[in-house]
Amino acid sequence: MSDQQPPPRWPQPPGTPQSPGAPWGFAPPQPGEITAAYRRRAGLLTWSAIVVGALMAVALVVSVVFLIRADQDTRNAAYGYLALVLWVGIAAAVPVLLALAIPAARMRRRLRERQPGGWTGGA
Repeated sequence: MSDQQPPPRWPQPPGTPQSPGAPWGFAPPQPGEITAAYRRRAGLLTWSAIVVGALMAVALVVSVVFLIRADQDTRNAAYGYLALVLWVGIAAAVPVLLALAIPAARMRRRLRERQPGGWTGGA
């Protein structure tokens, strides 16, 4: 006989068969089918992220123009404060951009992986 003890067994709910390995009825989750609504949502999220990113780029350019204008003359000092307001808006839009872009990228990748011909972006 061996001096080793058998490994501990976890208690199982009553009525389940006592077998080692994976629990009874276990199967890895299967991805659902891709519907037209899923494709539309992926496109909507993608374009929303593009629009938010474009607005952020425009706000950055406008803020630089405001700073240049505020630096030219002391009577235009309010443009510097407007530039600061735009920077706060850009900082507030970063989480929104991430919240749109990350799910859009994951959805588009799933669409590309699931369709043999690739995703064309249409409905």
